[in-house]
Amino acid sequence: MEQINIHEAKTQLSSLVAKAAQGEAFVIAKAGKPMVKVIPYAESAKASRTGFLRDQITAPKDFE
Repeated sequence: MEQINIHEAKTQLSSLVAKAAQGEAFVIAKAGKPMVKVIPYAESAKASRTGFLRDQITAPKDFE
């Protein structure tokens, strides 16, 4: 996967957005350290939300 420096990403934002829209994922790094992974929106929209509140909500013991 391609890694792009944050400064380069700022100067080439339009072309990087077009690249992601075509299905190419890439990583934006700061000082060589990966910071974010950019993926196409349609790919991220497929993520499952099942269990996203697990261990954050509890029901009372007498709940029916």
